[in-house]
Amino acid sequence: MVEAFGESVIRIVMLLVALVAILMLPGFMKAPAELRSKRLKQLAWAAAALIFIVLMLSGKLSGLLALFGVIFAFLLRSMPLILRYAPQLHSIWRRFKSGSPQDGKSAPGGARKASMTKAEALGVLGLRPGATEEEIIQAHRKLISRFHPDRGGSDYLAAQINQAKKTLLVR
Repeated sequence: MVEAFGESVIRIVMLLVALVAILMLPGFMKAPAELRSKRLKQLAWAAAALIFIVLMLSGKLSGLLALFGVIFAFLLRSMPLILRYAPQLHSIWRRFKSGSPQDGKSAPGGARKASMTKAEALGVLGLRPGATEEEIIQAHRKLISRFHPDRGGSDYLAAQINQAKKTLLVR
């Protein structure tokens, strides 16, 4: 009986929230975009808090906490891998954000060759300054085997890896 009462209260609250949202929608749509964005963020936080409170009161919070525990454990176990590839991913991300080709392919005619510095090439391959030719070749082989387009990688990443090798092995 108590459970049925709790469920009916939740349904009534949800109905009231939907009714208020419908009544406020026209005014919300007339507001400037910045204000709408701010209000949506506030609404998202309020909804998260409301969901948290409802789960806590209904005794279902343990499932949510278990999910957070699983996510936290996954992140802890994958942290060494994330940290290992962070420099390469960061340099690739910077180049992507600075206006590199959007479709993942290098520019035609080798236009990317002149724009990569030795420091950028070292970052792409995950090497330190003063790396030997053998270290450069080994880093290139390791990365290209993972990111080659024939193995599901992208053309852009493979081109960046190849360009980094060419930049560092100037002959």
